[in-house]
Amino acid sequence: MTDLIIMAGPYRFEGRLETELAPQTCDYFLRQLPYRKKIVHVRWSGEGCWIPLGSEPMTFRAENATSYPAPGQFIFYPGEHSETEILLAYGGVRFAAKVGQLAGNHFLTLTQGLDQLPSLGKLVLWEGAHDISFELK
Repeated sequence: MTDLIIMAGPYRFEGRLETELAPQTCDYFLRQLPYRKKIVHVRWSGEGCWIPLGSEPMTFRAENATSYPAPGQFIFYPGEHSETEILLAYGGVRFAAKVGQLAGNHFLTLTQGLDQLPSLGKLVLWEGAHDISFELK
């Protein structure tokens, strides 16, 4: 089991990589650590925040894919029908883009700090992009 510390805006979370369910996605993500980006509010998917990663598709494909991540679950969309991205659900999410419903690889689950998710979501919605970082615990 691989545990991470995630800092998003002023909030601290802990999480675990889903290495058995999404091994290729987790392997790719682990090689990127420490990982620092900006998180913004989703446009079509509901109560979620996302990290836009551009149009270059990843080398891995669907594994442990879902369109309905639960609060505290991160999904990684490796690109194909829309841009590459990572999404964090903080409430109800139906993962979609302007092309319609999509499915992303559930690769990371928060284990601590879940009570802060609604506050993070509102912060990003009303105040815009915030820093997010992922590091090994």
